[in-house]
Parts: sequence; C-alpha cells; structure tokens
Amino acid sequence: MTIDVSAERVIPLPPERVAEYAMDWRHDAEWTQGIRTAELTREADEDGFGVGAEITRTAHFLGRRIDYVLRVAAYEPPRLLDMISVAGPMSMHVTYTFEPDPSGTLARIRVRGGEGGFYRLAGPLLARQVRTSIGKDLRDLEYRLTKH
Repeated sequence: MTIDVSAERVIPLPPERVAEYAMDWRHDAEWTQGIRTAELTREADEDGFGVGAEITRTAHFLGRRIDYVLRVAAYEPPRLLDMISVAGPMSMHVTYTFEPDPSGTLARIRVRGGEGGFYRLAGPLLARQVRTSIGKDLRDLEYRLTKH
C-alpha cells in the first residue's frame, strides 16, 4: 500500500511571504500538525538551509511518537521545497509548492509514502489521516500569516 495525498489552499498573501515562513524549518512546530520539534541536523551543501540539508522532526501521529529525518531534495524559493525521508519508521516524500494566484498564493502540500510494515497495517487509515492533517496544516499556515 502506498499513499499519495495532497491538499491546497489559497492564502491571501504573496508567494514570497508564504514561502518564507513555510520553508523555514524553525516554524515547523507552529503550523504543522503533530510536529513537536524540528531541528536542522545537517546543513546544506552550500551551508545553511537548502539542497542536502536535513531536518530531524519529532511528531505524534495516530497516537505514536515518530522521529524522522527529511533531506532537502529540491529548494527553489519561493516556489518549491521537496524533501525525502532518510531515517524513520516509514518512507516519506513531502513537497510544498507556492504559486501566484489572483487572490494571493496557491499553497499545496503533497505527501507520498512507500511500501513498508506501517503502511501495510494502516494504509487506508493513514492516507485519510494524512489528508486531514495537511489540510489543517494549510489552514494553520494561513492563520499564522494573516492573524499574527
């Protein structure tokens, strides 16, 4: 069982503003469901954050604590942040995109996951939960950016 879910939302701000906040790992726990901590554990090949950087996240999902590491595979601000898990209980590929929209920014999150024990056991439930979670992420992202 693999999952491939996405959510999108128009946020009434320019893509540069939305991406600046959403692509900064230091804000992950503020707007991403279940994330308790996020830490830059490997800098990018060019120093700082970018391609090759690794973020270690601790999350709670479906009643379980999950520790995982995402490596930045593509980083093209303000348009794209693409990350692939390199450590954790399941494979994950997370993509954030931000496109201009007449009302601001069309923000999208896509999460894909591969085969594995956890997916075999909880695949359909996991897909539903991830879709709900990333929808809430985008809602919370908009709230953080427009209300604060």
